[in-house]
Amino acid sequence: MSTVLYWRRTDVEGLERLELTTGPGGVTASGTIICLEDGGFRLDHTWSLDPDWHALHVRVVVHGPRAQGALRLDRAGDGWLVDGIPRLDLDGAQEPDLSVTPFCNSLPIRRMRGDADLTLDTAFIDGPALTVARSRQRYEPRGPGQVRYVDLGLSQGFEADLTLDDAGLVVRYEDLFERVEPA
Repeated sequence: MSTVLYWRRTDVEGLERLELTTGPGGVTASGTIICLEDGGFRLDHTWSLDPDWHALHVRVVVHGPRAQGALRLDRAGDGWLVDGIPRLDLDGAQEPDLSVTPFCNSLPIRRMRGDADLTLDTAFIDGPALTVARSRQRYEPRGPGQVRYVDLGLSQGFEADLTLDDAGLVVRYEDLFERVEPA
């Protein structure tokens, strides 16, 4: 089954198109982001997830005046390889978090059970800069289709309310993203 989603940035000019394909072997996601932030850039990202929506591989390619290049993040047991090189500082990080898309929030959100908060470490990918660092975040359920995101790591103090669809995908990310439908 294939689904196409679009998100519009609400803080700067930007748009994302993401195609999700779900099958018995897992999920693939392929997205393109065009943004005027950081001098303007195009970012392509491809995800391979297992059937439980745990990231196995993420590839990010950036085309812009400030950064050009690619990055690959691969799960390796309880750790991660960045461009094929083990990153011990990322050991134990549960999922990747790509800075410029609300898609990656769905991975931890789909792990939430009932009304319990979920706190996890992530391999945070700064998309435009093509860097990876460990970060910590918490998701707090606020009712049906509502979750509060709290950054406990690199952007400590940042919080936002997220509105979700029935599949756990972001419809609205307070002050950053909102889903739009093609005309």
